[in-house]
Amino acid sequence: MNLELPSAKRYFRIGEVSRITGVKPHVLRYWETEFGIVSPDKTRSNHRIYDREDLALIMEIKRLLYDERYTIIGAKKRIREIKREKKQLDIPFSEQGDIMATIKAELEEIREILV
Repeated sequence: MNLELPSAKRYFRIGEVSRITGVKPHVLRYWETEFGIVSPDKTRSNHRIYDREDLALIMEIKRLLYDERYTIIGAKKRIREIKREKKQLDIPFSEQGDIMATIKAELEEIREILV
């Protein structure tokens, strides 16, 4: 879940998020209403402003729906589970993918030792 983002940039408009994630703006707006957890801030002119955490969440939703073939209901449930786990571990959502990859690699190394 490593996104190639400009290092100095903290906030992104919906068009930028669409280009970065490969999700069309109307789908992003739909996900805001459907999932209720993607909630970008709005500027005084009512433009959506997404932060890095929002982008990580959008990429996870996209992965669940498009790659893992979850239904909307199933993806909502899984996101809630991830959020609960995140609170328990107190790890930023955007860093969880990196940690999971590290754990998986370490488990594979252990398996190789045992075989």
